[in-house]
Amino acid sequence: MRRLTYLILISMFATPAMAGKKVTLEDCLKAVSAIKAGDYIKVEYLSFTDEGGPAYEIEVRDPGDKTWEFECSARTGHIVEMEQEVDSPDHELFKRKRKISEDRAIAIAKELYPGTVKTVEYEIESNGAASYEISVVDDYGVNIKVEVDASSGDIVEVQYVEWQIGEEKAEMR
Repeated sequence: MRRLTYLILISMFATPAMAGKKVTLEDCLKAVSAIKAGDYIKVEYLSFTDEGGPAYEIEVRDPGDKTWEFECSARTGHIVEMEQEVDSPDHELFKRKRKISEDRAIAIAKELYPGTVKTVEYEIESNGAASYEISVVDDYGVNIKVEVDASSGDIVEVQYVEWQIGEEKAEMR
């Protein structure tokens, strides 16, 4: 009886890897390309996300030269987030929603996560909201991405970057 209870508990909490399915970067790239055709320009492995687990963040530049960012769960292979990136806070889609400055957004991020700002990206969420994605490297070399809502200044999301392949915008503060 004890063995059966143990097996039931294991099966209830089994991860895809334990069930014989391991989600790979290739699985996530396929999931992204089923949604948006284009060139992959950057891939990051996020060791911790707000969804409670690891994910791949994949940036794609489409044939119209728009950049899209997808977050794919490394546990399930499902796309959990899709955003459009714009080139500056003065882009019309971003500017429409922006109420706080980039400098204020950086100060908000650095209040909780002190360090050197590596990059700032300007994102349009799937619901139309605008946010600053601020990449901060702390004193221990940990890269933390802090997403700050451009309307309210609230921290929307915090993620830890384990590794990155591809394009990086040069910007340090």
